[in-house]
Amino acid sequence: MKNLKLGLLITALVSVSSCVSAQDENQHRKGGKPPSVEEMLAQMDMNEDSQLSESEVKGPLKNDFSKIDSNGDGLLSIEELTNAPKPKRGKGPRNRQD
Repeated sequence: MKNLKLGLLITALVSVSSCVSAQDENQHRKGGKPPSVEEMLAQMDMNEDSQLSESEVKGPLKNDFSKIDSNGDGLLSIEELTNAPKPKRGKGPRNRQD
């Protein structure tokens, strides 16, 4: 259950980073690849310190910030983001409300 939550958290991180720049989103779609952790970090890192503070993130990432912040320093490093569980990708049906 914990891994599922972290996987969903990473999915949210990808979603937030996609909203930051529509141009970058279109470039990634053309290549068929999601943005890398490095690219997401660069897009969200407002003070350009190569880390994400809780004030720089939103949504589920902010809600579960302490779960990814493995060293408890109040910042998410690229290593912590890289080591967070990745969501499983598949072609299954999306959640629909009929």
